Amino acid sequence: MAESVELPSRLAILPFRNKVLLPGAIIRIRCTSPSSVKLVEQELWQKEEKGLIGILPVRDALEIKSAGPTASQGAGANIIEQSSKLQDGSSDSLKPDTKKQNDVVHWHNRGVAARPLHLSRGVEKPSGRVTYTVVLEGLCRFSVLELSTRGIYQTAKISSLEMTMTEMEQIEQDPDYIMLSRQFKATATELISVLELKQKTGGRTKVLLDNVPVHKLADIFVASFEISFEEQLSMLDSVGPKLRLSKATELVDRHLQSIRVAEKITQKVEGQLSKSQKEFLLRQQMRAIKEELGDNEDDEDDLVALERKMQSAGMPPNVWKLAHRELRRLKKMQPQQPGYNSSRVYLDLLADLPWQKASEENELDLRAAQKRLDSDHYGLVKVKQRIIEYLAVRKLKPDARGPVLCFVGPPGVGKTSLASSIAAALGRKFIRISLGGVKDEADIRGHRRTYIGSMPGRLIDGLKRVAVCNPVMLLDEVDKTGSDVRGDPASALLEVLDPEQNKTFNDHYLNVPFDLSKVIFVATANRMQPIPPPLLDRMEVIELPGYTPEEKLQIAMRHLIPRVLDQHGLSSEFIQIPEAMVKLVIQRYTREAGVRNLERNLAALARAAAVRVVEQEQVVPLNKGIQGLSTPLLESRLADGTEVEMDVIPMSVNSRDISNTFRIPSPLVVDETMLEKVLGPPRFDDREAAERVAAPGVSVGLVWTAFGGEVQFVEASAMVGKGELHLTGQLGDVIKESAQIALTWVRARAADFRLAVEEGFNLLEGRDVHIHFPAGAVPKDGPSAGVTLVTSLVSLFTQKSVRSDTAMTGEMTLRGLVLPVGGVKDKILAAHRYGIKRVILPERNLKDLVEIPSTVLANLEILPAKRMEDVLEHAFDGGCPWRQHSKL
Repeated sequence: MAESVELPSRLAILPFRNKVLLPGAIIRIRCTSPSSVKLVEQELWQKEEKGLIGILPVRDALEIKSAGPTASQGAGANIIEQSSKLQDGSSDSLKPDTKKQNDVVHWHNRGVAARPLHLSRGVEKPSGRVTYTVVLEGLCRFSVLELSTRGIYQTAKISSLEMTMTEMEQIEQDPDYIMLSRQFKATATELISVLELKQKTGGRTKVLLDNVPVHKLADIFVASFEISFEEQLSMLDSVGPKLRLSKATELVDRHLQSIRVAEKITQKVEGQLSKSQKEFLLRQQMRAIKEELGDNEDDEDDLVALERKMQSAGMPPNVWKLAHRELRRLKKMQPQQPGYNSSRVYLDLLADLPWQKASEENELDLRAAQKRLDSDHYGLVKVKQRIIEYLAVRKLKPDARGPVLCFVGPPGVGKTSLASSIAAALGRKFIRISLGGVKDEADIRGHRRTYIGSMPGRLIDGLKRVAVCNPVMLLDEVDKTGSDVRGDPASALLEVLDPEQNKTFNDHYLNVPFDLSKVIFVATANRMQPIPPPLLDRMEVIELPGYTPEEKLQIAMRHLIPRVLDQHGLSSEFIQIPEAMVKLVIQRYTREAGVRNLERNLAALARAAAVRVVEQEQVVPLNKGIQGLSTPLLESRLADGTEVEMDVIPMSVNSRDISNTFRIPSPLVVDETMLEKVLGPPRFDDREAAERVAAPGVSVGLVWTAFGGEVQFVEASAMVGKGELHLTGQLGDVIKESAQIALTWVRARAADFRLAVEEGFNLLEGRDVHIHFPAGAVPKDGPSAGVTLVTSLVSLFTQKSVRSDTAMTGEMTLRGLVLPVGGVKDKILAAHRYGIKRVILPERNLKDLVEIPSTVLANLEILPAKRMEDVLEHAFDGGCPWRQHSKL
């Protein structure tokens, strides 16, 4: 705000009807009448350097009935412009020549000079009328000496009422002025504190108290209040600084007191009225309002609407009979009775359930479904083929009771998204119900209505939310349910997933049968072992073992990178991640079955790029001043049919702010240096297996976990002792027994394999054997480590190292027969991710290789083993040198 403004001798006058603009205030006006449009066009729009205009308050002598629509706050419509001579200190009424004599307008003799901050032009359709929107800032007061007409708008000869700097410096030394300034600042500070507590605002307003002169601050504060037109004129006429401060202090104090009184009354009323009293008072008021309006229906109008809603819900006859009986009982109850709300909620649920409402299925197009699955998921050929078969059966027999599909696999392989793709292909609604951590049977079947806080089960609640009786319902994490004294949720699902029983599913809260046979259930799980066998028998298990590195690369390039960039507000113009760098991320930073960690690492790269973009942001100003400025504040609250509309802009809004644009010279291309800087040193190294297997007594095994296949090292060591076996690594009973069997088998064949000098020699004479499974914090158990344990022991006793590029899996009997194991696909994929080149597999597991992608098998050498001697033959360089001496 400028300290002094040079005013011209004559200003164009824009009249404000029943509203005053004070110096320091910022307003927005919309000009639609011919006179105001002409004024803005000639005085502001056509000038290169925007000039000043005068804002002069006018007041109606009588109500103007021919003005059309009512003007908005601070704006007049169809203002009568006439010339008149005004004397200082008085307001002369104008006598129009072309209007009726009773349509008289009084012009005030003092106004405020204003300058435009923003100016925009518009054309109304279909009339083609030109309108202008102007943002004005009040500068200083002036007195009107003479009012005349220029064309169709008014101009005035004026004189400034602002004091010079010398005069102002003299007044600032006046003790009375100093006292008034302190009193005003104290009152204003108190008001700001109250508003800050109430509205959590006021931080910028406090800065004005220190940076703006007090006599100007008085106008700014008063302009932000809702006061009468007479008080606004009184503030405008307060030319002297002392009078202005006195008047402003009075208005600010009155506003402060009104806020305090309102808060005091509110606190007092809230303290006296309890919740029940409030409800009673509101009900009485509602009844009185209805009587005054003639709408004197009784309290049962809501129940009538409820009954109408229940009739249109399509309930079966037996359910409607029970619901109608409950409704009759509810009508006899008073709202204050304890059971009223529970009965009302129960009937609302019955009315909201989709008893017969079903979503119309799209005509199944298998090609479109295949295209949708291919676009949503890469790979998973067998899984997608099974889904297409499922949809084909649905097309031939829409009411077929198909099996419940259960997708089993490690996290991040796309189980949940496959279920949503099924819903999209069928054109049905999709709803997901998470069963992870559910231990209460009531979560499935609902609570009995006799309990406080009872509610229906998750299945019924989900159907209520989805509002159709035939959605695709995903039972997520079905293997994570537990059981305790509150029941077994997995057993409660037996009825839900049985097509012969779920036609009459009985929720304890509903206490009436509900038909779930139209719902398509899809389940997901990480492991099959925790699922009870009866429940597993009701589902068709489809395994999703994980992705190969090649599949991960395609998934990252097609799906993950575009999604990550979109989530971080980026595009290829800002960052580019080459395919080679994605391969390095997969090889060095992620060895998982799914792609979630891969997506997290890509997101880390995107965040680094976002920081670079924001740091290199460039502010690009718009051309030609303020014509391009557009803010929600200027575009909102535009009323139709008015000549001038005005809004007081808050003091904290900087009307000159122009939005910034982001530009960077060139996109960020990710390289190896950036990978290590953002993601850290590589977590995995292909040389790890060679380094760890370099010493005798170490072998490489393949294991299955809930997160996919993993590579497990087995280490054996011998020391002086008493012939005992020590096992470490947080092992379960099954794997401990496998270790004992392995040691027994090696000791029994010590002489055959030239591990002992003669028959009957005790291999453990005077020494102990310690077998360790690294990563001791991770529990380990399972019947697939037998061959790995034997290989480790043979390597220890012969002091020959196992081949570092070979991993193995399989269980063995006490006589040395290699037995098949499960999770073959997961284990081979894990070996491929780890860089293993040779895999020893039980011969009876060769049939499982058909599920493994050909690209993986092309990079691996599969070595079948029927007996333990075959495993040892493949595990060591040059084969097993003592095999020819074996008696087996």
